[in-house]
Amino acid sequence: MIRKQQMTVISQKLIAPNIYELTMEGTLVSSMTMPGQFVHIKVSDSYDPLLRRPISICQIDQEASQFTVVYRAEGKGTMLLAEKEAGNLVDVLGPLGNGFSPDEVPPGGKALLIGGGIGIPPLLQLSRELNEKDVSVTHILGLRTGADVFYEELFKELGETIITTEDGLKGMKGFVTSVKCTDDYDAVYTCGPTPMLKAVMHQYAGKKVFISLEERMGCGIGACFACVCKTPDDGYKKICSDGPVFRAEEVLI
Repeated sequence: MIRKQQMTVISQKLIAPNIYELTMEGTLVSSMTMPGQFVHIKVSDSYDPLLRRPISICQIDQEASQFTVVYRAEGKGTMLLAEKEAGNLVDVLGPLGNGFSPDEVPPGGKALLIGGGIGIPPLLQLSRELNEKDVSVTHILGLRTGADVFYEELFKELGETIITTEDGLKGMKGFVTSVKCTDDYDAVYTCGPTPMLKAVMHQYAGKKVFISLEERMGCGIGACFACVCKTPDDGYKKICSDGPVFRAEEVLI
């Protein structure tokens, strides 16, 4: 159920260059039941900037009524969001969209999770829920530089974790597709930049692959048609409401 609430900032901290972890609290969390969904955040108390910012949900703590997002502060809106401090109120709309389904992997099965850059955070909650089903999870996390690596230890607690960096200063030098996984996975879940998603879809063609698309959005609820993508039958799907998670064969990217 989509709701809007003034949520309280519990903490905000820098976890990598320009990457922030923001935890908020409120009853809205009770509606967050699917990993891979997102929230639409009003970053200021004025109309500048006008549009909300869509940010994927990273962690959900139902008992504490808290959830966490991780985002890159690089534009005007996210730079304003980075100024929020504990005790501040933030206008949050959500949860939005359709996320990853852990039920695509049977109990005792195997799943491969592939994340790139700021596409890594939503995979953390997914991995936790897969672990709760006794699924064996392998993570491949790709970043530009060794300095950009975050959450490595959290992912390692949940399963085998392979880090790739373009500069080779941490983990394997290369891209996520430089890792050759030969296990027979029941599903592949991936989130990150579009070129990475295309490469993953090609590498794991023939397997059950789920992709999470990133796109600029207007309303976030499917009304404005600002974030559409094409489908193989020459139709369109809305990333905000039909997605952001799709089966790889559902959309053209």
